[in-house]
Amino acid sequence: MQGNARNDKTVLREKSVAQLRCMYTNARSMGNKQAELEAMVHQRNYDIVAITETWWDDSHSWSTALDGYKLFRRDRKGRRGGGVALYIRGVLNVIGVETNDDEVESLWVKIKGKANKADILLGVCYRPPNQDEEVDNLFYKQLNNVSGSSALVLVGDFNLPDICWELNRAEKQQSRKFLECVEDNFLSQLVSKPTRGGTMLDLLFTNRDGLVGDVEVGGRLGHSDHEIIEFSIIGEIRRNINKISTLDFRRADFGLFKRLIQRVPWETVLENKGVQERWVCFKTEILRAQEQTVPVCRKMS
Repeated sequence: MQGNARNDKTVLREKSVAQLRCMYTNARSMGNKQAELEAMVHQRNYDIVAITETWWDDSHSWSTALDGYKLFRRDRKGRRGGGVALYIRGVLNVIGVETNDDEVESLWVKIKGKANKADILLGVCYRPPNQDEEVDNLFYKQLNNVSGSSALVLVGDFNLPDICWELNRAEKQQSRKFLECVEDNFLSQLVSKPTRGGTMLDLLFTNRDGLVGDVEVGGRLGHSDHEIIEFSIIGEIRRNINKISTLDFRRADFGLFKRLIQRVPWETVLENKGVQERWVCFKTEILRAQEQTVPVCRKMS
């Protein structure tokens, strides 16, 4: 009776939410951290989880799922390490954004806004240490292409420890060019504490005041030497709520159910029928009695 699909109906509707709770971490290889990540995500009720240095490849496809979340991922091709991923709560209306720069380890998605509200463009990026200027330029071009979004959030590990974000200065030429790109795209950097040792490698950008808030640095995933960044994205988001109608056995009339089943002339009903036909007849009578004796309730799940 519990498996009666006829009584389980899912209805989707839109709902605007004021805030999305987000987490970012450089995992330094997900390895055996998946169970710990899942426990952390459900305990803290994150809507979005961004990860760099997943170190995933095709062999990890079976072990990366997180119940209740959509997974977007980009693995490093041809060599070990790297990789970026986004887990986004399944009820959010999200689409992936295609990019053609395989050398750039970045991933972009668009979170649909409520009617007449801006979509939010969310990106996660991993910039390896000593990355070639050519690949940097590809990333700058990519960022320039997406920065037209009125609501953009970018998080990741950029491995530029010589930048002083308080003074907007840098020692190295590549770092200065990165700063120029940030300024040209009107991005604000919101992390103010070291994220690995005494350096600030992991950064959080937005192009709109008030879009990102509650930024906190602290805690680690497993034995990663990078601190976790928690933050909120604030806006009116299109969200699908699953309303599931299911059987409420706590209010069932089992006495009536028993009497209805006993009234069925089973010998006559099942006479001269094969196994499959008998099963269909039996199931039909059970469901008919169930509809009369077991009420339906709704649950959010």
